[in-house]
Amino acid sequence: MRTLFENGNFYLNHGFVKGSLLVEDGEILEIGADVKAEGAEIVDLEGKTVVPGFIDIHTHGAVGVDVNGADAAGFEKICRFFASQGTTSWLGSVLTDTREQTLWAIDQYKQWKAGEHGGAELLGIHLEGPFLCAEYKGAMPEHLLKTPDLELLKEYQDAAEGDIRYITVSPEVEGVVDAIPAMKKLGMQVAIGHSGADYDTARKAIRNGALGATHTGNAMKLLHQHFPAIWGAVLEDDDVYCETICDGRHLHPGTVRFILKMKGMDRVVAITDSIMAAGLPDGNYKLGVNDVVVVDGDAKLAEGGSRAGSTLTTGKALTNVLEYTGRSLQEIIPMFTENPARLIGVYDRIGSLNPGKQADFLVLDEACNVVRTYVKGCERYSR
Repeated sequence: MRTLFENGNFYLNHGFVKGSLLVEDGEILEIGADVKAEGAEIVDLEGKTVVPGFIDIHTHGAVGVDVNGADAAGFEKICRFFASQGTTSWLGSVLTDTREQTLWAIDQYKQWKAGEHGGAELLGIHLEGPFLCAEYKGAMPEHLLKTPDLELLKEYQDAAEGDIRYITVSPEVEGVVDAIPAMKKLGMQVAIGHSGADYDTARKAIRNGALGATHTGNAMKLLHQHFPAIWGAVLEDDDVYCETICDGRHLHPGTVRFILKMKGMDRVVAITDSIMAAGLPDGNYKLGVNDVVVVDGDAKLAEGGSRAGSTLTTGKALTNVLEYTGRSLQEIIPMFTENPARLIGVYDRIGSLNPGKQADFLVLDEACNVVRTYVKGCERYSR
């Protein structure tokens, strides 16, 4: 089936092009000012802005579903909600948990993958732990933290049929730095975080292949003029991608601007780190094994009061970043699309509107709110 999306203002190669987008069988065939297609179904975009679908590589759930406890139907419920918020692809972030529960979550993901879908695409799994330090554990259950166990990781990856794409580790945990190359060999991109690592240890982790920094500035030892620590290391390195939670709570707007200025627009990845409370009112929720209380949209652990994920969506994060920075839409879009796709190694098929890519895209109104979402060329949300 061919569909010609006409009269759009398309984000392409870091600029905007007015014209049409031709899609066939879920793939972009052609984009530009003079695209024609005999016999294609026509969709008039009425001059609206069209951008690639957003990719959220770090989220623990939404609409009452927690990734650690989600069954296949629960994953689909998250997918459909995310499509309404501008997310077309995502990784399910499994919080540090028991071996049995982690394998169960992986199995439920596979059951979701085998079914019929009507929302965003669940690309695979992000393991947040268990090779993390206790001091910066955040919401991680301390009794389940451990030193690297590559046999366990291989068991998880074999169970996921290679779809664990991303893992967060703490460089100072004994054996982590040396284990990073083996993790990457298993097919997992490595991020460092939940960490009080000193500068030199963090640099060693980066040299060994760590390419991401998990929710930069949160659950992380901060920059000091005499001890730059892990935060200084990830800000300095030209290759490392820095995750950012742009909800106005995890990072001050000035800190967001600072990170963007330090890293450049091609090395910052917008994430939500959302929990099951996203899309729902204040109340009592779960994050893995933890009890969480949400007040005024702010999620915190019931015991101790530490912040526990967010209620953010990608669509809201976009308008926040535009407000915080004053930058143009075309400057901001890579944070939500190209950068996460490059980090987890899927830019060959998603993350831009270039021909040959999957037809995942959003239609935005003048205020940059999502009004329509398409996944593989099929409409998955319309306001």
